[in-house]
Amino acid sequence: MTYSEETLDHLAQGDFTKANETLELALTRDEDDMLYSLAEELYSLGFSEMAAKAYETLVKRYPNEDSLKTALAEIQIGEGNDDQALAILSQITPESNAYLEALLVSADLYQTQGAFDVSEQKLLTAYRLAPDEPVIEFALAELYFNIKEYRKAAQFYRSLLKQGILEFSRVNLVTRLGLSYAGYGKFETALGYLEQIPEEQLDNDTLFQLAFTQRELGDLEAATANFEKLRERTPDYVTVYPYLADLYEQAGQFGQALITAQEGLAVDEFNEALYQKASQLAAKLGKNKEATDYLKEALALDPSNLTLVLELSNQLLATQQDQENIELLKDYLAKDEVDPQIYWNLGRSYANLDDYEQALTNYETAARYLDDNAEFLRDAAFFFRNAGRRTEASAAAKAYLMQVPTDYEVEDLLDELQY
Repeated sequence: MTYSEETLDHLAQGDFTKANETLELALTRDEDDMLYSLAEELYSLGFSEMAAKAYETLVKRYPNEDSLKTALAEIQIGEGNDDQALAILSQITPESNAYLEALLVSADLYQTQGAFDVSEQKLLTAYRLAPDEPVIEFALAELYFNIKEYRKAAQFYRSLLKQGILEFSRVNLVTRLGLSYAGYGKFETALGYLEQIPEEQLDNDTLFQLAFTQRELGDLEAATANFEKLRERTPDYVTVYPYLADLYEQAGQFGQALITAQEGLAVDEFNEALYQKASQLAAKLGKNKEATDYLKEALALDPSNLTLVLELSNQLLATQQDQENIELLKDYLAKDEVDPQIYWNLGRSYANLDDYEQALTNYETAARYLDDNAEFLRDAAFFFRNAGRRTEASAAAKAYLMQVPTDYEVEDLLDELQY
């Protein structure tokens, strides 16, 4: 029995001390072919450090055998020794038979480091040298898929499928192509591929994308059914809840939609979008306190989100909580947040509280920014009339009627202001 065989036997028995002892003997006494087989076997079994010793010995004996270097570089990458791996790969020149393999290994390394541009260039170089090599096309497809350049990914997945390759490295290429088409908005084409996937092969992400694609194409019933299936299969797949709630809302099932948003919040209590959706649904159901509370929860997660600020402000206005609205918006003005809607909403609350001096200041400020906003102009026309500012009221009414000439109530207001 060779020392290489003894090493493997000791490992099988769990005797790592003896395995290391016989490995050292194998490195100096076994034939090179046996040592090469040992290196491959050790790597496949996960004993990377021992495999590296075998490959290093072989590289010293055969310094021009670059395939040994690429194997050693892969091990170094797996061990997190990126600099050592790059140093080894840099020794392999374009004239080498192992150059293609070295390009693939280095591309993989740069991709794990987040240097996607460098990885892409390595793979494109390999593709120019061997345009018909499926492993290179697959590597490019996966790179583009992972960095969300779906149109480019689809090109390579499609090429592989045309060659009759349906699966590569345990990746279903039909699924990948369908997801890629969906990724850049070709939903009808995407659906044709996604619907080919047997249900037992639909992972959570693919099932989500299938439902999303059906939703985009207007097949709301099928989309709802698949989102429901995903929720039942994986309740903690939190991304499904806003979409499912939205579909229930579109179907007029506001109560079910709110329950769905609440279920999502039970899974992820820090989901700002779900708080916002829950607030909108609660408001539609007349549950104003819940609507307000949900927005406050969302705003606590993201205090700088002006969209949430204004939604909460509108809700406070709708429920006549004017003093609280003023306190909310004054805080944001103090932070130099200058959204004209803030001034308008402040003006409305001050007017509701009969504080016309503050109301005028804020309406006048808002008017400088919202002079083409029909909704504001209509409100401002009546406010300025009530505040005794006839010139401003007339100007707002005229500007409004240029956009909405058939509003007879504002026409009557303008006629009133002429006298």
